Amino acid sequence: MKFKIGWGTSIVIAIALFMSFILYFVIKVQSNSKYDNELVVEEYYKKDSKYGEDYIRMQNAEDLTEKPQVIQTTDSMEIKFPTVFVPKDIKGTVSLYRPSNKKLDFQIPISLSKPSLLIPKTNLVGGRWDITIEWEYQSKSYQMKEVIYIK
Repeated sequence: MKFKIGWGTSIVIAIALFMSFILYFVIKVQSNSKYDNELVVEEYYKKDSKYGEDYIRMQNAEDLTEKPQVIQTTDSMEIKFPTVFVPKDIKGTVSLYRPSNKKLDFQIPISLSKPSLLIPKTNLVGGRWDITIEWEYQSKSYQMKEVIYIK
């Protein structure tokens, strides 16, 4: 007796094998703790609802004639604020966000005696960092975002 498989049966078997192959990898990635599937931001909707305020702060920073600069040196990262600002009147935070690992994220309060803030590179692992500088000066809020790469 000869066993013969038709085209229809072959296509159904091929689709079933492909679906089981994909399902196997989905289950493997979801169950393995090596692959982290966390959200980028914990409170996404709260952050999204404040986007209008962020936009105004970013526009205020963009309107400055002299903008803050992020400068990398061999052993630190320096954030230089405009010289027209009185350093002791600048209040805010510098947030350093590591897209690949949430555990490396941290914030530094801005409290200056001179127009620059130094962040030692010992706190920064090599790779991409997203920096958000939020500050207030003379009752006006500013925000600046920049991406840097640490070697």
